Amino acid sequence: MTITVRFAPSPTGFIHIGNSRTALFNWLYAKQQGGRFILRFDDTDIARSKREFADQIEADLAWLGMTPDAVERQSERFGAYHAAAERLKEAGLLYACYETADELERRRRIRLQRRLPPVYGREALRLSESEKAQFEAEGRKPHWRFLLPNFGNDPFSTQRTEVHWNDIVRGEETVDLASLSDPVLIRGDGSFLYTLPSVVDDIDLGVTHVIRGDDHITNTGAQIALFEALGAKPPAFGHHNLLTAASGEGLSKRTGALSIKSLCEDGLEPMAVASLATLIGTSEAVTAVPDMTELARGFDIGRSSRSAAKFDPAELLVLNRALLREMPFDQAQARLAALGISDARAEQFWLAIRGNIEKMNDAAEWWEIVTSGPTQPVELDDEDREFVQAAFDLLPPEPWDGSTWKEWTGKVKAQTGRKGKALFAPLRLALTGVPSGPELADLLPLLGREGTLARRP
Repeated sequence: MTITVRFAPSPTGFIHIGNSRTALFNWLYAKQQGGRFILRFDDTDIARSKREFADQIEADLAWLGMTPDAVERQSERFGAYHAAAERLKEAGLLYACYETADELERRRRIRLQRRLPPVYGREALRLSESEKAQFEAEGRKPHWRFLLPNFGNDPFSTQRTEVHWNDIVRGEETVDLASLSDPVLIRGDGSFLYTLPSVVDDIDLGVTHVIRGDDHITNTGAQIALFEALGAKPPAFGHHNLLTAASGEGLSKRTGALSIKSLCEDGLEPMAVASLATLIGTSEAVTAVPDMTELARGFDIGRSSRSAAKFDPAELLVLNRALLREMPFDQAQARLAALGISDARAEQFWLAIRGNIEKMNDAAEWWEIVTSGPTQPVELDDEDREFVQAAFDLLPPEPWDGSTWKEWTGKVKAQTGRKGKALFAPLRLALTGVPSGPELADLLPLLGREGTLARRP
């Protein structure tokens, strides 16, 4: 059996880092097992689903390093869903309901007042054909509910009916079908809700493992019942914990909060995003993993915590800095060239500044400092200005290398008596215009003697 998983976003907005967690859990699990990863667009909501969102989702996954083995679209499979619905109707497992939203809410409140669970009472099963005809004559269109197998001979006398599965993330799970309302599979306008198309697709596409957020745990009991009603063996299920903002608020595609697109545009490294989205909320330390192969090698789907994982976007910058600090020149070369950093000094420059940038684009700022001088006016008091001018008179002759800085500052110390911060800080400010940054021993050979003298105050 080939392990087959799917990531099934609705293309109604940009996916965010929380969505990417589900995609990553599926992709990494499939790669570990030598399996297949299907990207399935749940686009049955024709009004809200947009092709540009679907295209962006594919681009986002590719940016993170995930290429699907197949791409499917529910909007191209309505025939299969209608056929499945007819099978359920013929079996008496899908029944028409005519209640309005207000009527259902009123019944729910009454049940709560009576200290009864707020589940649907299957009143529609009592309707006669003439009553249904009357509703139709009034212009009511039925929605269709799936009759859960939580009773013996009488559907109005439910009994505890446990559905068990060994969750590949959480271990043994149980849902009592008697605690659930019969789920609506088809709306009054004839459109499908999530459940039926998802189950039909999982059957037809040979999905063996459904890995998703733990907000779907309760749904799983009803979905397993639907798989069996359609004559199919249910897949294995795994439910990982969700990501929330540091405030505890959930993430939403509609707000665009922490969307993968925005993180990419903000200059973050894809592996910073992938590392955080995968490892936070697990028993693993959150570290910057350099590539997807290594991330898959250390991935253990069972190490996800049962509680939601809160994270601060600032953590992404920590991981980003770590990745850049260890990034070899051959990996950075093309991106540096795109920033205009491509002459003979490019490799030496990268090795000098990579430990002092948060994002790759920051390299452009340091390149300007190296090639053109400080980007802001250098402000020195009179005493420091006089000291720097004297220090520049002591610059050694070329050629310069990594030892030039030590040689120069040694002479300056001996001549002026300054040492420590009083010596180094004014020189750094004169050379770079900023109080901190890369080691000046590494920058000085890049500036050259002529470039350094040009910065004399």
